[in-house]
Amino acid sequence: MRTCYCLSFLFWTCMLHVVHMTPSPKRTTKYSQNGRILGFSQDDGKTLHRSKRGWMWNQFFLLEEYTGPDTQYVGKLHTDQDKGDGNLKYILTGDGAGSLFIIDENTGDIHAAKKLDREEKSLYVLRAKAIDRKTGRQVEPESEFIIKIHDINDNEPKFTKDMYTASVPEMSGVGTSVIQVTATDADDANYGNSAKVVYSILQGQPYFSVDPETGTYQFSSPESASLGTPLGRIKANDLDVGENAEIEYSISKGEGSDMFDIITDKDTQEGIITIKKQLDFENKMLYSLRVEAANTHPDPRFFHLGPFKDTALIKVSVEDIDEPPVFSRSSYIIEVDEDSKEGTIIGQVIAQDPDTTKNAIKYSVDRHTDLDRIFNIYSGNGSIFISKPLDREENPWHNITVIATEINNPKQSSQIPVFIRILDINDHAPEFAKYYETFVCENAKAGQLVQTVSAVDKDEPPRGHKFFFELVPEFAVHPNFSVVDNKDNTAGILTRRNGYSRSKMSTYLLPVLIFDNDYPIQSSTGTLTIRVCACDSRGNMQSCNAEALLLSAGLSTGALIAILLCIIILLVLVVLFAALKRQRKKEPLIISKDDVRDNIVTYNDEGGGEEDTQAFDIGTLRNPEAREESKMRRDVIPETIFQIRRTAPLWENIDVQDFIQRRLKENDLDPTAPPYDSLATYAYEGNDSIANSLSSLESLTMDGNQDYDYLSDWGPRFKKLADMYGGDDSDRD
Repeated sequence: MRTCYCLSFLFWTCMLHVVHMTPSPKRTTKYSQNGRILGFSQDDGKTLHRSKRGWMWNQFFLLEEYTGPDTQYVGKLHTDQDKGDGNLKYILTGDGAGSLFIIDENTGDIHAAKKLDREEKSLYVLRAKAIDRKTGRQVEPESEFIIKIHDINDNEPKFTKDMYTASVPEMSGVGTSVIQVTATDADDANYGNSAKVVYSILQGQPYFSVDPETGTYQFSSPESASLGTPLGRIKANDLDVGENAEIEYSISKGEGSDMFDIITDKDTQEGIITIKKQLDFENKMLYSLRVEAANTHPDPRFFHLGPFKDTALIKVSVEDIDEPPVFSRSSYIIEVDEDSKEGTIIGQVIAQDPDTTKNAIKYSVDRHTDLDRIFNIYSGNGSIFISKPLDREENPWHNITVIATEINNPKQSSQIPVFIRILDINDHAPEFAKYYETFVCENAKAGQLVQTVSAVDKDEPPRGHKFFFELVPEFAVHPNFSVVDNKDNTAGILTRRNGYSRSKMSTYLLPVLIFDNDYPIQSSTGTLTIRVCACDSRGNMQSCNAEALLLSAGLSTGALIAILLCIIILLVLVVLFAALKRQRKKEPLIISKDDVRDNIVTYNDEGGGEEDTQAFDIGTLRNPEAREESKMRRDVIPETIFQIRRTAPLWENIDVQDFIQRRLKENDLDPTAPPYDSLATYAYEGNDSIANSLSSLESLTMDGNQDYDYLSDWGPRFKKLADMYGGDDSDRD
């Protein structure tokens, strides 16, 4: 084998040398630029010049996994246009160019820069060009060539699998074919490899190992165990391994097959007995089951040797427990008329103790479900009765809960829902479905429909509602309107004459009788208010108000409002004018530009004469903040001493004129004032005058020879006073 390999290597080395020395056939025909030009002769004959290339390679060959000291030489690119003067440049592009394959751009020599592996890539496609260094143009068209990688035997054969598994029946004869394995090698059949082959022996039979005394499996369960509860495990032995040891358990048809189930534990190959239906000690206390264990993968070739399965007997005993009462139904539905009287029994619930002791039971209503205590129950027999009146329209259904409890063991109780439906009784009268705003046009014709009415009823008769409409007996024949029943729970209101007048009657009241068709018949009277309105030619309402009737000449509501506003403004102006006129009448009696006195007191009585100047004290007027003391009338004998009155200070009276008017009014009403035939006219200068009071009345109490020369120093505003009081002549006057 080694000799063969050496000869093979020597052969490929020789081939490589030949490839290096003589590249694939190439065309060395000279390249001509003129060959690209197509010319025509003078007689229009076509002359075709064929373009020829100066090189063409088919393919190169290289050995994979080359480990020599130098890079592998692939071949040499050369063109007839290369004169050896270095003017040409060789360029290599394509698969691996520049990385795996390197070209000398001056000589065109190609080398493999790396070790190649044929199993990774078996061939490479490259393209070669030669260009003029000075002009940059191609002197040869681009040519494509292929580098193929030759294989060497460097890989060992491999099995398609790491492990092969085979099985042989334990009763098979000698020479039986067991398994066939394969190994592949893409390089050389001299290389080899190994794989593991595992054999399994088929096929044993499962068998149960039960109690030798009883020959059965014994299990027990309380009757209250929930569905799916495991009761125990059983095991069938099998000496096989792998899938031959897999067992499936089942319960044979018969007693207990509908009450229990069995499943297989895939990890332990055990059978688990579970509860399929609810157990009941009072119904059955003991079950006997026949269980079967069988291989899941029997070999059909050995069916004739016998069934590969085994059976066992299982007994399940049911334990008794104290159970709560059980109702005869899962729920109760009771119907009762809404007019049933208090104390009426409407139904009964029944519960029993399922235990053999049959304990006595008492009943009660869960008050959380009947907060209004409308219903009650007799604790001894479960009869339900009414405690309060019923009203279907308020609550058509009542859902209560009844509890049954064992008297000897109150912890054992159960509850049941009771649905009570209230049946309708015709105890409500029908009425209009809504409030109708009805109108009739003044130009309406007889027989014209003005309104369609309908009715509603809180009751719900089983056959549905049926309403009837008619005029009340007192208005059986109405002169203005009529009621027509449409036989579909509606009625139409029609006019009975032509034309209506708002000036004569603006509103009509039409009583309509509505009654139903149930027992007992219920009825009510609904009154329609029909207004008379002005309408256009199409019957569209324009106006129904009384003011619109007054403005039938064409005045609109806006115009009426404007007129009312004008009237109000005129009234306000009249009131203001009257007030101003009244105020003008209260001017002082003596008005003179030359009169500078602040107060004038004129007496027209027969009192004390000119010396009776103390009858009225005007000092208060000059100082409003002074306290007013009661003054006794000089012309009458005082009979009562009046209390001191206090007037409001000046700063509380913003308007001085108003202040003076109030003073006059108080003087007129004061019984201590001078006689009624005296007239007091005065004015007030105020407290803030820099000259203080200039009243001549106050000067009566002062020295008559007072010097008023200082008035000339107060400025032009006091010039007139200075002229009047500044000299001796003034004093004498």
